[in-house]
Amino acid sequence: MTATIRLTMAQALTRYLAAQKTAIDGETVPIFAGVWAIFGHGNVAGLGEALWHVSDELPTYRAHNEQAMTHAAIAFAKASFRRRMMAATTSIGPGATNLVTAAALAHVNRLPLLLLPGDVFASRIPDPVLQQVEDFGDGTVSANDCLRPVSRYFDRITRPEQIVPAMARAMQVLTDPADCGPVTLALCQDVQAEAYDYPETFFEERIWTPRRPRPDSGELGRALDALKAARNPLIVAGGGVLYSQASAALAAFAEATGTPVCETQGGKSALPDDHPLNMGAVGVTGTSAANSLAQEADLILAVGTRLQDFTTGSWALFQNGDKKIVGLNVQPFDAGKHRALPLVADAREGLAELSSALGGWRTPAAWTDDAKAGKTSWRRDADQALAATNAALPSDAQVIGAVQRALGSDVTLLHAAGGLPGELHKLWRAGAPGSYHAEYGYSTMGYEIAGGLGVKLAKPDGEVVVMLGDGSYLMLNSEIATSVMLGVKLTIVLLDNRGFGCINRLQRATGGESFNNLLEHTRHETLPQIDFAAHAASLGAIAVKVASIAELEGALEKAKGNDRTTVIVIDTDPLASTEAGGYWWDVAVPEVSERAEVLEKRRAYEDAVKLQRLGD
Repeated sequence: MTATIRLTMAQALTRYLAAQKTAIDGETVPIFAGVWAIFGHGNVAGLGEALWHVSDELPTYRAHNEQAMTHAAIAFAKASFRRRMMAATTSIGPGATNLVTAAALAHVNRLPLLLLPGDVFASRIPDPVLQQVEDFGDGTVSANDCLRPVSRYFDRITRPEQIVPAMARAMQVLTDPADCGPVTLALCQDVQAEAYDYPETFFEERIWTPRRPRPDSGELGRALDALKAARNPLIVAGGGVLYSQASAALAAFAEATGTPVCETQGGKSALPDDHPLNMGAVGVTGTSAANSLAQEADLILAVGTRLQDFTTGSWALFQNGDKKIVGLNVQPFDAGKHRALPLVADAREGLAELSSALGGWRTPAAWTDDAKAGKTSWRRDADQALAATNAALPSDAQVIGAVQRALGSDVTLLHAAGGLPGELHKLWRAGAPGSYHAEYGYSTMGYEIAGGLGVKLAKPDGEVVVMLGDGSYLMLNSEIATSVMLGVKLTIVLLDNRGFGCINRLQRATGGESFNNLLEHTRHETLPQIDFAAHAASLGAIAVKVASIAELEGALEKAKGNDRTTVIVIDTDPLASTEAGGYWWDVAVPEVSERAEVLEKRRAYEDAVKLQRLGD
C-alpha cells in the first residue's frame, strides 16, 4: 500500500517545489530559488502559511508591486539561462491581474515562470467574494482567466488532489527548451486550505536537466547542402544560443568556417564583442558591419532566434533574392519561419553536428575579409558616437560611452525599453555570455529596476548595472526599496530626457508633430520639476545627480565602493540619436493627412515597403 501524508493543498505544493532540483556544473541545487509573494486574503492563510513552513528550503521574498516582483523572477531565470527559476504568488483581484504584463513578457521571451495567483472559492458559497470579477454569462470565469492567453500552461485547482497532475505538467513546460514559458496555476482559496492524503512519492527529490535534442538526419543533410552551396553565409545568433549555453560551439563553428556572426537583442553577448567574426547587432538597431552583410547574404543560419521584425528590418533587410534561411531552433514553430529550411535541434548540439559534417568547408575568404573590414569601419563610427563631449545635454550614446569606460565589459548591463535598446544594442561592447541583458522581446517599460534585482539574485558576486530613462523610472521604481531591504546592490544610471524621447523621435520621423510624448508637449498647467535623486534617496538608495559626462564617470567609479544600491541621474538630449548603423522599420504612415510632412514621409514609406518580401 502506498504511504501517504496528510497535508493541505498549499502545503503539498510548497513541499513539492522545495524538492525539485537541477544540476549545474556538477552541483545539485534547488531549481526554484524562491517565491516572490505579496499576500492578500486570497493567499495569505493558505499558501502564506505553507510557505512559512518551508522558508529554509524555499525562501520567500516580499516586494512592493506584483508586476515588479514577477519581472524580478523572470530576470532571474534569464540570467540563469533558464536552468533555475522562481515562482510568484498574489491574492485575487488587482494582485492577480498585475501579473498579466509580466506573464506576456515571459511568454514572448520563452522564459520559465510559475505564477500562483489566489482565486475565488471553489465552493462558491461566499460568492461574490471581495475582488471577485463576475461574468454574467459564465460562472466559471475569474480575473485569472486574463492569464490564459499569456500562459504556456494554465490550470485552475478546484480540488486538492488536482495539484499532483498539475505540477507534473507544469514542470514539463517550465523545463522543456521548446515549450518553455509561464505557467499559471490559479489556486482557489478554499482549496489551498483543504487537506488530502498525498502519496509520499509526490515529494521525492527530482533532478531536472535540460533536454538537448539532436537534429534529424534529413534536415541536417538539407542544411549542409545549403551551407556548402553558399558564397556569402551569415549567422544570426539569437537568445537560444545563450539559453543552450552554446557560445563555445558558436565560436568554434564561426572560426572553423570563417563565417561572420551577428546578434539579435536576445543573442547579444553570445560572442564577446571583440571576437573578430562578431559583427555585432543586426537589424533596425544594428551595426553597419552586420547590416551590410545581411543585405548581401545568400545563406542565413538563424540560430535560436524568433526572427522578429527588429532583427529582419521588418523583412526588408535580407535583400538577396536567392537567399536561403536555415532555422536552427529547438522549437519547430521558429525553425520553419519564412520558408526556412528547418533544423530542429538544441543550438549547441546542432552547431556541433554541422561543424563535424562540414569537414574542412570554409566560407570564401573574400567574404570573411570584407566582414572584418566592415567591422573595423564600424568601430571607428561607434568610437565617435561614444566619445565624451562638452555638450550641455549629452546624447544617450555619450552616456553609454561613459558607463563602458568606467565599468568595462565585466559587468552585467541591463535595459529594456525606450531609446536605450537601440543605442545599447549596437554600441555596448559585451564581454562574457549573459553580460548583456535586454528585455526587448516585449519591450516592457518598468522592467529595468526589478529586472536588475532578479539578475543580482542570480549573480550575487557580479556587478549589475541598470540603465533606464525617466519614463520607465516613473512607471515602476518601487523595487529600489526592495533591493535596499534585501542588501542586493545595483548601480542604476537614470537618463532624464523629460518624457518619452524615443517615441517623440519616432513621431517626428513619421511626419508627426511633437505631441504628448515629451512633457513640454503634453496638456499641462505646470511642468513637474522631478528630483529623481531625492526620490531614489527616499527609497533608501545612495543617489546623486551629475552635470556632465566627466562627473558621471566619477560617480560610477565611486559607486563601485558603495555598500548599497546607487542611483546616478543625468539630464540628456531627447532629440539626439546615433546616425551610424540602423535600418528601416515598418511603422505605418497615414495615407491621408493635412500635413505636408506626413505625406512626404508616406511617399518614402511606400518606397521602403517595396523591399519587403511576403512569405519570404
